[in-house]
Amino acid sequence: MDTKELLKKVRKIEIKTRRLSDHVFGGEYHSTFKGRGMTFSEVRQYQFGDDVRNIDWNVTARYSEPFVKVFQEERELTMMLLVDVSASEMFGTQSQFKKDVITEIAATLAFSATKNNDKIGLMLFTDKIELYIPPKKGRSHVLRIIRELLEFKPTGKKTDITGALKYLSNVMKKKAIVFILSDFIAEDYQHTLKIAAGRHDVTGIRIYDRHEEQIPNLGLVQMLDEESGESITVNTGSKSVRNSYAEHYRNRVAYFQESFKLSGAGTIDNRLDESYVKKLLGYFKRRA
Repeated sequence: MDTKELLKKVRKIEIKTRRLSDHVFGGEYHSTFKGRGMTFSEVRQYQFGDDVRNIDWNVTARYSEPFVKVFQEERELTMMLLVDVSASEMFGTQSQFKKDVITEIAATLAFSATKNNDKIGLMLFTDKIELYIPPKKGRSHVLRIIRELLEFKPTGKKTDITGALKYLSNVMKKKAIVFILSDFIAEDYQHTLKIAAGRHDVTGIRIYDRHEEQIPNLGLVQMLDEESGESITVNTGSKSVRNSYAEHYRNRVAYFQESFKLSGAGTIDNRLDESYVKKLLGYFKRRA
């Protein structure tokens, strides 16, 4: 992708996702993810309806009329986007690949955080950590994140959720809002997830295609596993083969749901032909 084409794509995603974050998600994000507490801002004269517990008695005594303390939410939150860039994200039978939807969701979340003056960091991972961008504020920083999501070429092909979470624990010592965007074609991450969710506010966003749920009857089909590189001939005409695949898929989804529930983390399931806008809004409103 040449520079001109890349900038055009970045701009296109910025226009779409920034509009969403400005008009749809900004307030929802703020309501969902609270700051670390309230900090004293100023004093002002008492007004009818003010909480009497906030009266500043020293100032009130000095001026012989009631004054109250005004507090502001102390935000300074940090959002970390953990994005799976393994080979399976380059799959999609709709108009977009899983990677395309993940990029849009990540950009929307990043602009929502920026609107609330929070920091945003990015980790791209496969079966290893491909890229880590430390959290910073500002539009230019978000645009860099979008560029990396669009053009980064990973060297790994498989997915290691555990490795990504361990790396997160090493680099993020303070509590962060963590979104893991992946199809979660991975195993044995439950224990590490529970540890990470005990320290951070974690949400798993599972992106999938409807044709991954079951194999249609197409007879003998040559299939390539993008993550392992293995090519095999599959008899999709066999009912037992289709049932076995469907059961394996259901077990993987159940493991994802169970792991996040047991750890106290949140989940969003988004199929490629569904609106991620509705899914995110519904999740934020439930959380708020």
